[in-house]
Amino acid sequence: MSGARLVLPGGVVEHGRLTVEGSRIATVTSGAPRAGGGGGEPGDLDLTGHTVVPGFVDLHVHGGGGASYASGVAEEALEVARTHLEHGTTTTMASTVTGEIDELCHQAAVLSELVEDGVLAGIHFEGPFISPGRCGAHRPDLLRDPDPALVRKLADAARGHARMFTLAPELPGGLESVRMLADLGIIAAVGHTDSDYAKTLEAVDAGATVATHLFNAMPGIQHRAPGPIVALLEDERVTVELINDGVHLHPSVLDLAYGTAGPDRVALITDAMGAAGMGDGLYPLGPLQVRVENGVARLVEGGSIAGSTLTLDVAFRRSVTVNGLSLGQAVQSLSTVPARLLGLSDSIGSLEAGKNADLVVLDSDTYELVAVMRRGEWIVGADRLHTVAHAA
Repeated sequence: MSGARLVLPGGVVEHGRLTVEGSRIATVTSGAPRAGGGGGEPGDLDLTGHTVVPGFVDLHVHGGGGASYASGVAEEALEVARTHLEHGTTTTMASTVTGEIDELCHQAAVLSELVEDGVLAGIHFEGPFISPGRCGAHRPDLLRDPDPALVRKLADAARGHARMFTLAPELPGGLESVRMLADLGIIAAVGHTDSDYAKTLEAVDAGATVATHLFNAMPGIQHRAPGPIVALLEDERVTVELINDGVHLHPSVLDLAYGTAGPDRVALITDAMGAAGMGDGLYPLGPLQVRVENGVARLVEGGSIAGSTLTLDVAFRRSVTVNGLSLGQAVQSLSTVPARLLGLSDSIGSLEAGKNADLVVLDSDTYELVAVMRRGEWIVGADRLHTVAHAA
């Protein structure tokens, strides 16, 4: 494929050429455009007027396409993954929602099969080890203190595929669980917490490396009580998740996070629930009911924001057109940083020879999604692309 703007680790290349062999990127080169064409060989895809970025990596997503990872049903989980794949997410985690421990163990067993099949990159347990005062769209009566034995039970149920736990470190057992997770090589994320500044830094010292949807479901910044937000933003060991849907965060708050942490420590996520890729209506989120109106998801009981209806192609577009990020910065936060966090930088997260042929093709003017390739296979949009004509 030739003629495209390629967003590479070293910068943006105009009139680039990228070749794919099997499931991998074979070559990535730059070149001057041919007269009247994209500079490619006859038979190449002519991507003049398009921008190609690496496939998106979502660390935190609960549902989509009317389905949920928390259902415990493999077919529903496949629908979620397929929905987000069609919007450019070529690597995805499956996030659970607070439930009974035995039910979460069942969900973990089902999701582990899909990790082993290559559909998912791992499992993220969000709850039940979170603060009752910051539970958001999690059932308060099902919350538990992060007893290391219970945390280990869920990790074992995932058969080695648990990649992240969100917990509140101020709860009894919180710091011990963070240390245990770090020892197991599982990401400990601080979120849904009432932790203060000092306790949050203790959690980071104990091994926590992620802030779950920073700003949301945690105390705000006070001038004499900076709380967890400041601690997580200022510590270079922490990657902060942000939801850029225009609902969870004001654009200026997202700008503040980028200005403090920098794009190399930001992972844009969806935190999407079942309505992603769908319309307004009623949807389940674990054991709770959610009403979506005008694309905003809120609990039927209580009205709390209940995840998002976001897809990462929209997050990319907002980051560039609303927040003014460069293409390279947007790619860092949507692909490179989350790939690094998952330990997958050798195969995904950037457009480089030898890595998986996971590509997102965008319109260069609007940044609307045009096509998606995963591991060398077009998922959507191949019919919208055109080959370079044979020379006369």
